[in-house]
Amino acid sequence: MSGEARKTAEGLTHLSGFGNEHASEAVPGALPEGRNSPQRAPLGLYAEQLSGTAFTEPRAHNRRSWLYRIRPSAAHPAFTRTENGSIRTAPFTESVPDPNRLRWNPLPEPAPGTDFLAGLWTLGGNGDATQRTGVAVHLYHATSSMERVFSDADGELLIVPERGGLLLRTEFGLLHVEPGHIALIPRGVRFRVELLDASARGYVCENYGAPFRLPDLGPIGANGLANPRDFLAPVAAYEDTEGPVEVVNKFCGTLWTATYDHSPLDVVAWHGNHVPYSYDLRRFNVLGTISYDHPDPSIFTVLTSPSDTPGLAGVDFVVFAPRWLVGEDTFRPPYFHRNVMSEYMGLIEGAYDAKTAGEGGFVPGGGSLHNMMSAHGPDRETFDRASAAELRPQKVDDGLAFMFETRWPVTLTPAAARAEHLQQGYDDVWSGLERHFRPLH
Repeated sequence: MSGEARKTAEGLTHLSGFGNEHASEAVPGALPEGRNSPQRAPLGLYAEQLSGTAFTEPRAHNRRSWLYRIRPSAAHPAFTRTENGSIRTAPFTESVPDPNRLRWNPLPEPAPGTDFLAGLWTLGGNGDATQRTGVAVHLYHATSSMERVFSDADGELLIVPERGGLLLRTEFGLLHVEPGHIALIPRGVRFRVELLDASARGYVCENYGAPFRLPDLGPIGANGLANPRDFLAPVAAYEDTEGPVEVVNKFCGTLWTATYDHSPLDVVAWHGNHVPYSYDLRRFNVLGTISYDHPDPSIFTVLTSPSDTPGLAGVDFVVFAPRWLVGEDTFRPPYFHRNVMSEYMGLIEGAYDAKTAGEGGFVPGGGSLHNMMSAHGPDRETFDRASAAELRPQKVDDGLAFMFETRWPVTLTPAAARAEHLQQGYDDVWSGLERHFRPLH
């Protein structure tokens, strides 16, 4: 990229009132007063609206932002097809849904010079991106910062770093996320991923459906779970550069590329609610039992993408953050269960309290898939330990796990079904669960 980049210092602003209108300008006076699209935008900029929902969706659900940029997005040459690499998109029709419990080790080391986009590897998903329903589960492993710029017309991207920090340069400004944080890039927003360490690894939920939002709290009341003020949006920053820049667009499952003669990250000011944001998962206000029984995992929901059925999410993002366990006469790890929802679980650090860690177990960077109605729960070792444990107050702070929970079965890509890092014999973790039944008479 030639030319001289001009940008503000990295910064973040609170998204107090999640989903409400917010504004930022990198240069004083760049935001127009009183009108979204005046006859002449300030400072010789172009006014442009980015709509993340239909114009006529209810105000409470409507997502759009106004961008004031150096050149309009329309100023670009034609896109041409390019290779998808390991990225796949719904509908997933190359395989049939698998009812078996499955678990993977972390992705293998990528080739030197692999950027975030080239390092994306699709595990599977459901729905149909062209119908804006469903979800895809990806993992990434990168060894190089991106020089190109990427946008996803198919869905929003929830990025969950597990190893290595990321600097996300977006049209709206900069987001800095480390393991233990998440970042969300809305549908259609252009961005570039720069590595803050020698390599980076993590997970991505590509949500084709309704944008993620905070779940309703119901009987919980006004407070708890993720607090709106802890979500951070970028402060406006821009690049004013001349010279060739590759821009890659994901559209209906395929990648398209064009070479711009300028950087498209040239937004000088913006206002709206279709914006990128980051969140520190350790700020999650965990609620749970203070009497008995293990709460359902829904109590750990950070973000939800609602469907047309109230309470049935297209996908929930759930985090098992540090918390106290105090239940009396309670089997404290997650109970054995079968679920109409499908669960993909990943581990950011440490260990998960229902699964054995270590080699051949559930490890950071790995993941497990329990499709709908597949029976699962604590492994035998965890069951034996928890059944005999002294039930004193216990702080669980040695691990950070998460789950993408979706209403439909997750169909694997052929690459995931045949992957060398797919663990063989996962079912064996439940072997040895002996018969203890003893009738009273």
